[in-house]
Amino acid sequence: MLTLKDVSITFNEGTLDEKKALQRTNLMLNSGDFLTVIGSNGAGKSTLMNITSGSLLPDVGNVYIENKDVTFIPEYKRSHYIGRVFQDPMAGTAPNMTIEENLAIAYSRNKRRTLRFGVNKKRKQMFKEYLETLHLGLENRLTAKVGLLSGGERQALSLLMATFTEPNILLLDEHTAALDPSRAEMITNLTGDIVKKYELTTIMVTHNMQQALDLGNRLIMMDKGQIILDVAGKEKNQLTIEKLLNEFQRIRGTDMVNDRALLG
Repeated sequence: MLTLKDVSITFNEGTLDEKKALQRTNLMLNSGDFLTVIGSNGAGKSTLMNITSGSLLPDVGNVYIENKDVTFIPEYKRSHYIGRVFQDPMAGTAPNMTIEENLAIAYSRNKRRTLRFGVNKKRKQMFKEYLETLHLGLENRLTAKVGLLSGGERQALSLLMATFTEPNILLLDEHTAALDPSRAEMITNLTGDIVKKYELTTIMVTHNMQQALDLGNRLIMMDKGQIILDVAGKEKNQLTIEKLLNEFQRIRGTDMVNDRALLG
């Protein structure tokens, strides 16, 4: 489904601020895999997401989606088969447009491009049915401006918009980090339900180690632009936060107390 082959990218090359964001990174996801990604700040997590989405191009290496080389296909073209939810609830939606208008734009992502994204009666009913699955009452507020929604409501809408066309790949970029604990838990549960329902191939970056353990069938840990730990299935299910910290300490050779702050 998704393959990154020998991908490297360096920022500010040749300067004092040079940073190797990814170093010969190799990653392969099968259809339906739900990968959670953890690591300290600057480990390369967001760069991995941006390389996958096409918002960054690698210096070397290749990106394949369904065996097609998409390395140099720009982000706006990859959006036909990639859905993404960002950390900021204000991103990914048009705040001055209504809920139904935002949904119409998202629905048209995989359709032939036209200047029309109108909401007819049939489409409105479809949007209501999708919104009902959120259990937030948004199906009764189709004409409300998205900018008036709470952070949790907006993030739930963003998640729905990114997934209801069943993209080939779903990217979740710390999508609960900006929410209060109760809303974060709601979005986390909703994420698990939607990914399972549509069997979406998913990459989720998170600083919440418990979230990384609870969701998905595979987990990778990144450090200094490299994947330093890759566990799946039964091995992942047996992990705990302490085991993760001990493994990070063993690989990196650093103090575990500091690691807790870096990773969680």
